[in-house]
Amino acid sequence: MGEGHDHVSDGGGHAGHDHTAGANARSLTIALALTGSFLIAELVGAWWFNSLALLSDAAHMFTDAAALAIALAAINIGQRPADKERTYGYRRFEILAAAFNAVLLFVVAGYVLYEGVMRFFSPEPVQSVGMLIVASIGLLVNLIAMRVLAGGKEASLNVKGAYLEVWADMLGSLGVIGAAILIYFTNWSWIDPIVAIAIGLWVLPRTWVLLRDTTHILLQGVPRGMDLDAIRAVIGAVPGVAGVHDLHVWSVAGDDASLTAHIGVADGQDQTAVRKAIVEMLEGEFKIHHSTLQTETEPCGDEDALHD
Repeated sequence: MGEGHDHVSDGGGHAGHDHTAGANARSLTIALALTGSFLIAELVGAWWFNSLALLSDAAHMFTDAAALAIALAAINIGQRPADKERTYGYRRFEILAAAFNAVLLFVVAGYVLYEGVMRFFSPEPVQSVGMLIVASIGLLVNLIAMRVLAGGKEASLNVKGAYLEVWADMLGSLGVIGAAILIYFTNWSWIDPIVAIAIGLWVLPRTWVLLRDTTHILLQGVPRGMDLDAIRAVIGAVPGVAGVHDLHVWSVAGDDASLTAHIGVADGQDQTAVRKAIVEMLEGEFKIHHSTLQTETEPCGDEDALHD
């Protein structure tokens, strides 16, 4: 049986090129310092002024701080080269941290929703003026952080994600400010848990999406936006290809794609030329820059496997 093996990568190894390379670490550090400092202040304010809405907004701001820390860590840790123990490099650190962040936020949001329902039926006094002051400072912090991150959000997926997190929290701060004003003029303390529940319900779907996407990557699922059947069909249409099986496509960190496959080559065809044509097609049509292809002129016996 004639066989060939080809391994093609654009970056000299499984780590590939890191899309966080263009991120502005200084901007992330400044934004993290602002957000982290105010997070502590908001937690104290939520306890001091007895505001569940502030606590809920603090939970959301925690996700901002976590997103900023993840983005910053991805620059520092993700740039480490692959080694003998971690042949894919360290880029998956970002995915692991994001998954942990999602699980923790589910717990916090669940607590806020529970307390919100309890307080709705048994409202407690809320110091609206203090609540308004803390939320207004939070809004200012969010606006400054957004300004700091704006310059790098187009060049870095990490920075863009962190920017969107801060933007979403800015909306939460506006909600708390509105609640504080209403409580001040109406003395309706039940508005506080209503806003807390609203923020919690706003955070939960986004948290679920984050957990779903990170789990998908950790389980080495086909990257979002890619159709495995379409990839198989296009490979099969390359001249000289007689069949495709053991086709796998996965991502290390969510913004990359790797592929392995067994390619049946028709008799009399140049295996090297066929592999080269497939690689060029994968790069051009699917942006898959890291592929490992094994060619064969006879069936290897597992074409009927589930992953064919």
